[in-house]
Amino acid sequence: MKVKVRGAPLIGIIGAQGMALAAKRSRASTKGELEGELRGIARSLVGIRPTGRNLSWALQKVLHAVEVAEDLGSARRAASLAAEELLRDDVKVNMRIGTAGAGLIRDGDTILTHCNTGSLATAGYGTALSVIRAAWEGGKRITVYATETRPLLQGARLTAFELKRLGIPVKLIIDSAVGLLLYKGQISKAFVGADRILSSGHVFNKIGTYPIAVLAKENGVPFYVAAPSSTIDSETVFDDVVLEQRDQREVLSFEGKPIAPIGVGALNPAFDVTPSRYVSAIVTERGIAYPPLRGSIKRILRGLRGKGPHSLRNDASRDTIETER
Repeated sequence: MKVKVRGAPLIGIIGAQGMALAAKRSRASTKGELEGELRGIARSLVGIRPTGRNLSWALQKVLHAVEVAEDLGSARRAASLAAEELLRDDVKVNMRIGTAGAGLIRDGDTILTHCNTGSLATAGYGTALSVIRAAWEGGKRITVYATETRPLLQGARLTAFELKRLGIPVKLIIDSAVGLLLYKGQISKAFVGADRILSSGHVFNKIGTYPIAVLAKENGVPFYVAAPSSTIDSETVFDDVVLEQRDQREVLSFEGKPIAPIGVGALNPAFDVTPSRYVSAIVTERGIAYPPLRGSIKRILRGLRGKGPHSLRNDASRDTIETER
């Protein structure tokens, strides 16, 4: 099974819509049969994006709606209603992320972002790009540096396109230029999205995120993560998270043309993991989690806002997580 859409929140929404369609088309004669079919479909769907949290979260929402329905007919309707609710809520959630995080950006800031976290990766408005967008729409004059994001160039093809369409000044850089720009003081802050966030504060995101976080801390630049609370996984332990490996041909070719000698193999991990000690804060629709992240994430999940901002250097030294790697 091949993914035809991209972006963790959007994949979750599409998965939920697929479950609703399956419920509508099912020939099950009882509610129990329908539940069994949908559980099997959910297991198959989760396998196409094991690293991301939003897909399994959205599928579980649909399954729960079906399970609590009274009969077969209402179960079919419940699946559709749950999927539609997820679609509508995602836009609202993303806008709240933008509102929550816009205060982290000052007028005149230069913002580094990685991969694509805008409308094209969600139901609308975006996650990390929602923060940038909200700051811009609030009158702050900013410039964004977007990494090209090899090997599929989501930054070049999608992020640059979205920012240009919004009228936000953007400059495209190769992934390996990040260190130089940070070292020369050309970056004020970094904002990225996330595919899964553990309760320990570990952030799983597009490959290349971890070196950005390390280089940002080395150069005293805040590194922020923006994601809906549905991306936070309070159940899975670190060692159980699967880091997807993708087809090596994505690395060995470009637009169908080979770029490496015949017979050379490649590694193509799709995601990496950033330990919590490199994260300045996590922006969600429920508020901002500041280090130490384990406690503030718990407060976020309870619907409470975290405490006010702290400095990058002070918080990093206090964020001691036993499972950190």
